[in-house]
Amino acid sequence: MTSPADIDAFISEWRGTGGSELANTQSFINGLARLLGVDPPRGAKADDTANDYVFERRVFQDNGDGTTSFGRIDCYKRGCFILEAKQGSEADRAAADMGEDDLDIFGQTAKTRVARGTARRGTPGWAKAMVQAKGQAERYAKALPIDHGWPPFLLVADIGYCIEVYADFTGTGKAYAQFPDRARYRIMLEDLRDEDVRDRLRAIWTDPKSLDPTARAARVTRDIADLLATVARRLEKRGYDAETTSGFLMRVLFTMFAEDSKLIPEGSFTQLLKNQRAHPEHLEHQLSALWAAMDKGEFSPALGVPLRKFNGYLFKERTALPLDAEELEVLIQAAEHV
Repeated sequence: MTSPADIDAFISEWRGTGGSELANTQSFINGLARLLGVDPPRGAKADDTANDYVFERRVFQDNGDGTTSFGRIDCYKRGCFILEAKQGSEADRAAADMGEDDLDIFGQTAKTRVARGTARRGTPGWAKAMVQAKGQAERYAKALPIDHGWPPFLLVADIGYCIEVYADFTGTGKAYAQFPDRARYRIMLEDLRDEDVRDRLRAIWTDPKSLDPTARAARVTRDIADLLATVARRLEKRGYDAETTSGFLMRVLFTMFAEDSKLIPEGSFTQLLKNQRAHPEHLEHQLSALWAAMDKGEFSPALGVPLRKFNGYLFKERTALPLDAEELEVLIQAAEHV
């Protein structure tokens, strides 16, 4: 378990470090791994087929003329991620200091990559450098051995400042997009205090497929369907026909997803259900009134806010069925699961 003191120490150590300090890259990643409670990268082997989780992972490309070019991934974990530091790598600095071009297949020499790290944070030059680093990571992903497949995540780091997260769960390498969304894809150093952020990074290291929103949506839908099925069986046992029961539960399910999609105020429907715990017999009247407001696009006394009009025929029929306390609790569980 990561303690607040550990997090504070890590942030204090790295806050204010210069973006061009290349020697910091590996130390930062090793420290981050300790903070997340995951294994750090292993030592690289001469045989690249054994280098599934290492710093400076070499990738090669046949130029088609009998020659081969190569590049180095700053940090690579097979099946999980490529991490590219904005400022390049320690090998880049060594090559640049020795006057070597460090010829690679990606259109950037070691000197270019080192220079990329000198842009001042927050400037257009800095933003451009981060975009260039992402492009470099995408080209490295393309150059990986075919049997490795495309990594689901690309991480672009300005060491000691932020990590940008991009994901493509299609396995095609054609749709690396900001993850989980435009508002949260850039993880600032201070964001590591947030347990959800640390959990997300930990999953990128250990179980990246668990973050696939499509797979998650499928799991959530199955779980909710199982919960609602228990309510359906109880209602039908009380004499309600299957069509009436399924229509009622479909309206409940749509309202849950409307809440999750913020088509109605966040948390409002879940709270409405919770508010009826003391008097579950009142819920059917609250639901009927809510669905009438959703159908017409008018003020909802049940939620206390005006609602947009929901087109279609789902809420033309507003019948809500009476539920007992146990059935209400199942709906609350389902709403919290979305």
